[in-house]
Amino acid sequence: MGYLTPGSPALGFHKEFPRAMRELGYEEGKNLAMVWRVADGRYERFPALAAELVKQRVDIIVVSSTPGMSAVKQATATIPIVMALVGDPVKSGFVASLARPGGNVTGLSLATTDTSAKWLELARAVAPNARVALLANPNQQTAPWHIQNIENAAKKLGSDVFTVSAATPESIEPAFTTMARERAGVVIVVPSGFFNANGKTLAQLSLKFRIAMIATTRNDAENGALISYGQDYGAFVRRAATYVDKIFKGARPGDLPIEQPTIMELVINRATAAKLGLVLPQELLLRADRVIE
Repeated sequence: MGYLTPGSPALGFHKEFPRAMRELGYEEGKNLAMVWRVADGRYERFPALAAELVKQRVDIIVVSSTPGMSAVKQATATIPIVMALVGDPVKSGFVASLARPGGNVTGLSLATTDTSAKWLELARAVAPNARVALLANPNQQTAPWHIQNIENAAKKLGSDVFTVSAATPESIEPAFTTMARERAGVVIVVPSGFFNANGKTLAQLSLKFRIAMIATTRNDAENGALISYGQDYGAFVRRAATYVDKIFKGARPGDLPIEQPTIMELVINRATAAKLGLVLPQELLLRADRVIE
């Protein structure tokens, strides 16, 4: 089977997949061969990587990003595709519906309705009067939805937000330079596999420029982001393994309903707060699922 991802398989949530497969009775080198293809944060590589997996004649392809899904969908209409970390598959045109996706695609959807506004709420909790930057990858199909939701929430709350773009590793530091010049106090990292692949760099730059960083995954907070709030990506990856198992046992992808897990996780890095000179509200700390000291 193939696994296409924007970032290293060593990322915490990607490592959950082989573990989940072992729990289901599949072990690499015995009854499972895995072909990993990694874009290293460069989305332009996805079409070639998807074509490589098709050429390898894998039995199933697992995809962990929306742009990667676009490339795989273009590359094959016959090999079963399991979405592990993909945005809204209906809006993106990957499937006909969540209940009956049809074709060769199934898996899980990251689509939610209220997460974006929650990031802004967290930004205001840690720095009530700060300008808020939105760091977005213009190549990420889901970015405009999140930006629009945050901007709508900002209008209601009277918050000052602006967007800065980065799409390559070389453009990340200049983006932070722009944020600093515009006097941003907080940056919300709009979800993107590219940013997941460069999480440590983002966290280091947030400290360098003293801009508090709010991101999506627990991995981000562990890398040094001030706060992460979002769905548990590890749970998505583990759940994707159950779809692979069903397909290996004869199920047709198009008949397997797409799931939308909605368990959210709030992680706060208090060590980062100390480095930034921030005193976090006790109420916020009590709400956290995990506090990193």
